[in-house]
This record gives sequence, C-alpha cells and structure tokens, in this order.
Amino acid sequence: MTDPDPNANLWGRLRYWVTHLHFHLVTIEASPHAIAFGVAIGIFFGFTPLWSLKTLLSIGVAWLMGGNKIAAAISVQLHDLILPFMPAIYLWEYKIGFWVLNGRLPQRFNMRHLSFRDYIHWETFFTVGRPLLIGSLVIGLPSAAIVYLVTRGLVARHRAHKAKLQG
Repeated sequence: MTDPDPNANLWGRLRYWVTHLHFHLVTIEASPHAIAFGVAIGIFFGFTPLWSLKTLLSIGVAWLMGGNKIAAAISVQLHDLILPFMPAIYLWEYKIGFWVLNGRLPQRFNMRHLSFRDYIHWETFFTVGRPLLIGSLVIGLPSAAIVYLVTRGLVARHRAHKAKLQG
C-alpha cells in the first residue's frame, strides 16, 4: 500500500482509509468464513446502542463463536463513518422496536430534557432502552447477514486471484 496523498481532499482520504481497511481484512490469516463472521459480528454490534461496550462485545462474541477477532474490531469501528447519521438510525431503531413490542408506532417521540438522574432509572431503560435494543436487533441481524455474504465473497475472490497470480 502506498502512503496517502497529504494534499488529497476528504473523499480521497476516505477512499484511502476504506481501501486500507479492505486490504487488512483480506490479508488476515484466517478462513474466509472466520473473517466474514468477525466482520458480521462487528457490524451487528455497531448498530446496538451499547456505546462503550461495542468493541469489547464484538471481540468477545467473535472469540466465543469462532469469528476473527481482528475483523470484528475493525468492522465495529466502521460505524464511525456513519456517526453523523446514528441519531436518525437510533430513532428508526426505537420506532421499529416500539412497533415490535406494542404492535403500533409511537404517536410522538418526545425529546424532553433528561437529567443524568433520569438516565440511570430503570423506568427510562424500559421505556426507551428496550425498544431501542429490539430495533437494533431487527436492523443489525439482516445487515450482518448481508455483510457476511459480501465479505466472504470478497475474501474468497481475493484469495483466488492471489493464488492464480502465484500459480
């Protein structure tokens, strides 16, 4: 890999970063299944509202389930790319989770001012956190499945191309 162009614009630097991550993923010494499974686990946990635990949970679950831990850690960090859109994604996750739990969409999402004391009450967890977690499952699981298939194909294709060049 060549070094990034220091004069590149934002899109050039972003393209270099994504290419660099792709290169690291396809060159990990593991099976395509393990790499793709690790990436899928990381993507799944990236959608959850467990902000400070996402990376640790993705590495731990990848270790327990036989996925690649490095791939899980890299892919959970890919959600940093969509960080500006996460409030909208969390709102959709809340609405979907509310619909799954109650059979209807919430009438109105009230963004009243919550103090720190409100955040640590169990009532807040059950009224906001539970629908948010359920909605993240509904969005995260299909996303992880799609990413698994795409990543496994990319890694297998890269390895076949590499074997063809060497053989």
